[in-house]
Amino acid sequence: MPVRFLLVEDEKALSAAICQMLKRENFAVDPVYTGTDGFDYAQDPVYDAIILDVMLPGMDGFQVLKKLRQQGIKTPVCMLTARSGLEDRVRGLESGADYYLPKPFQGAELIACLRAITRRKEDAPVMALSFGDVELNQQSASILCTATGQTVKLGGKEYQLMELFMRNPRQILSKETIFDRVWGLDSDADLNSVEVYLSFLRKKLTFIGSGVKIKVSRGMGYSMEENP
Repeated sequence: MPVRFLLVEDEKALSAAICQMLKRENFAVDPVYTGTDGFDYAQDPVYDAIILDVMLPGMDGFQVLKKLRQQGIKTPVCMLTARSGLEDRVRGLESGADYYLPKPFQGAELIACLRAITRRKEDAPVMALSFGDVELNQQSASILCTATGQTVKLGGKEYQLMELFMRNPRQILSKETIFDRVWGLDSDADLNSVEVYLSFLRKKLTFIGSGVKIKVSRGMGYSMEENP
């Protein structure tokens, strides 16, 4: 599964340029353009690091970072901003930033920063997520049914879907939310991709004999449930 970043930057031209640069390095990236959206998205554990501007509409970067740290969210943060004064750098670091990179910057420096602040996650031991009789192995990108002993490999999007549902069990997720989290806000795919890949995932759950199902709630979305 690729390393995934959340980019919170309101200058859309700069945001697009950073996205292109990160994708060339085979990173996944989701861009948002306000502090409020940044705070909402940053609570999702799917992100390996956050690139956070300071001057943002809705909520500035310092406020976003402070609220995230108060909630115990430890995702590494690289603050990317034109405010390069010593006072701002100190404030950013004291708020819980892992790195403070002033604009303008070189692409190589940003990439080096991101690799450095995500290294601790890359070195962390691989864990398995579980729900009901299903275990999702992050190292092998496979699911195991503990009741039958059957296992099957997942494709990239299938894995991301399964991880999203297993981190949000029994919660109804709208098609738009699923699309944003798995395909990304700037994807060229369409919403029909959600139904296609959910069909693939359902077939694999059936193949391993699991009682876990992905159910549809008409007009609302999808949820992962465990049959009695």
